[in-house]
Amino acid sequence: MTIDKSKVAVGFVVAGVLTVFFGTVLAFVGPLIIDDQIVKNTMIDPKNEMSYTMWKDIPVPFYMSVYFFNVLNPKEILKGEKPMVEQKGPYVYRKRCQKDNITFHPNNTVSYREYRKYFFEPTMSKGNESDVVTIPNMLVLGAAVMMENLPFALRLMISASFKTFNEGPFLTKTVGELMWGYDSGLVDFLNTYLPGMLPSSGKFGLFAEFNNSNTGLFTIFTGKDDIRNVHKVDSWNGLTELNYWRTPQCNMINGTAGQMWPPFMTKESTLPFYSPDACRSMELVYQRPGEMHGIPLYRYVAPKTLFANGTDYTPNEGFCPCRQSGLLNVSSCRHNSPVFISHPHFFNADPVLLDYVHGLHPNEEEHGLFIDIHPQTGVPLNVSIRLQLNLYMKRVSGITETGKISEVVMPMIWFEESGYIDGPILNTFHTNLVILPAVMEYMQYGFIALGLMTIIIASLVHYKVKKNKFDGDVVSNGNTGTSAEEQSPLLTDKMD
Repeated sequence: MTIDKSKVAVGFVVAGVLTVFFGTVLAFVGPLIIDDQIVKNTMIDPKNEMSYTMWKDIPVPFYMSVYFFNVLNPKEILKGEKPMVEQKGPYVYRKRCQKDNITFHPNNTVSYREYRKYFFEPTMSKGNESDVVTIPNMLVLGAAVMMENLPFALRLMISASFKTFNEGPFLTKTVGELMWGYDSGLVDFLNTYLPGMLPSSGKFGLFAEFNNSNTGLFTIFTGKDDIRNVHKVDSWNGLTELNYWRTPQCNMINGTAGQMWPPFMTKESTLPFYSPDACRSMELVYQRPGEMHGIPLYRYVAPKTLFANGTDYTPNEGFCPCRQSGLLNVSSCRHNSPVFISHPHFFNADPVLLDYVHGLHPNEEEHGLFIDIHPQTGVPLNVSIRLQLNLYMKRVSGITETGKISEVVMPMIWFEESGYIDGPILNTFHTNLVILPAVMEYMQYGFIALGLMTIIIASLVHYKVKKNKFDGDVVSNGNTGTSAEEQSPLLTDKMD
């Protein structure tokens, strides 16, 4: 049985055309399939086991690194001299976050409370919680500014109260006491006779209200009806807008809860989020592309306008009364205490703030905040949020504890909350979102290339078979003709 090579070649040509067609279809359909899987896996749904678990109990280790500005010349400050500080730390705490009271609603939203706990990590810290540091006493110097417009006689009584409870203008305590609380007769007195004046009812500490607490009742969109809304805040503590600030724009609750963002981001996208600790919504902007363990990312940073005052950036007028650019006045949501938030070491702030204090050295690498996002999914790969807590202090007549203190925004501590995806989660992420799409992309181009090669080779084979057959027919016909001519004389001779 002979094989018709011509028909076989035609068959391969058809197969090649089909392969090219399949590769072309895959080039269009492949990205759609990937996008569809991203949509299914990024919406908040208990059926999405991996992504839901990541959202519910963040498996990525988060750390809070705290740096104290140890005051070197407290006596001189009381005489009106410029403060001198030295940075001590970091004192590192592992942060454990867990969502609880998770309730799904019919309008495609889900509400929850996120609880947080902090555990000291001595091996990662530069020092111990038993280290002693000196910082301004917020109870005294903060209260003095709050009371400066009260009658003089009342200010004298307040000063006498400070003396009764041995409260001076500066505190020298251990890191652990300053972080999580210390016993104070004044605090007990205020909580008894002026309840609600202080943020905590127990010991007084800078982070006393953070540990074993929650960030409020968040209600966010699941993305089930529109993936562009996934993780966006619908309300916080039942509020769709705040009442801390002076303009509707500043009181808006924008963006997500600050952990994940909607997928399919572009370089024009921004990262808006609401921070209960800062009492406002904030927005980061695109800076540059990058890569982490082979995974593409976009880096987002704080714009210089984030903490600009109303004079330098008009939309921020609602956050005033303002001081120099680079300071956010959070007194309206911090019991009216004269507290300001800034970037560490007054990075991106008015340079005049650096002139008021010795020992500050701002730079972007150490003090700028950033979030690295995988743009296709909106999942943060690497996060570093850095903020500084400052106390506005000045001489207040009648309150002798303030001495001759010059008017200054005094840095007290700055902290960094950081975390990055690593280990098995990173491997899964890399496999599903980098390797598989790459394999699909190579497959589509592979099918197209294979199909084209098959068409070309099969066409050449078909052409060669046809040519050989044609040449064979010509030769065959030629040979037959010559033989007859050659034989005719012989036949004639024999006949003769």
